[in-house]
Amino acid sequence: MTIALFILVLGLIVLGAVAQRIAGLGFALLVSPFLVLILGPHEGVLLINICGVVSSTLIVPRVWKDIDWSMFRWLTFPAVFGSVAGSFAAVNLPSAPLAVTVAAVVLAGLTASLVLQRSSVMVTGNRSKAVAGFSAGLTNSMAGVGGPAVSAYALLSRWPQRPFAATLQPFFAVIGSVTVIVKLLIDPGQVPPLDTWMWALIPVSIILGIFTGERLSRYIHDRQARFAVIVIAFLGAATALIKGIADLLA
Repeated sequence: MTIALFILVLGLIVLGAVAQRIAGLGFALLVSPFLVLILGPHEGVLLINICGVVSSTLIVPRVWKDIDWSMFRWLTFPAVFGSVAGSFAAVNLPSAPLAVTVAAVVLAGLTASLVLQRSSVMVTGNRSKAVAGFSAGLTNSMAGVGGPAVSAYALLSRWPQRPFAATLQPFFAVIGSVTVIVKLLIDPGQVPPLDTWMWALIPVSIILGIFTGERLSRYIHDRQARFAVIVIAFLGAATALIKGIADLLA
């Protein structure tokens, strides 16, 4: 990877970490389509999984008092099973179909989130939590994107923003860790070909993004942050989808 391209990757990681700190999610939605274009679907998604674990783990202490641990358990246990199943599927899928899958999952999740914002339907009970958790684990391991499934549940269950954003941090840290471990056990060759100094700069960029997001959160409303995440993610996912389809047809 050229230095110029890596600087672009770092910029995307900083932007994703800013969104994650402000809105509770958005790291993968923003970064996933672009990293898939830059690194390819296998290496790109794995790097997203790694960055997601680091970002969420660093945020956990800052939102600890707002975490709903009961909700965390109901989402996380089914999500682990989804993460393992999705990891096996992701490792064995060819690059072009996986790139299309990543883009399609992002676009479907974003569209569902927009539609559900105006929905009067309300879900209750532990079964819906388990379904949301399993779906998030599956899509997180296959496409690097677990946010849409839990966002849809949050909207339909009327889960308040503050505990929602806080609870997602340990949730993403756990399912991301499971995904990374399973993928590396199946195929260690998926690790992105980055130099040691590049790996060292990635957590620095995430920390910079988190602290920037913390400062900006005082001035930016949650709805404004989510809207910006959706717009950027739509553009990136559409681009990745077009490229993936072109590769399939080539």
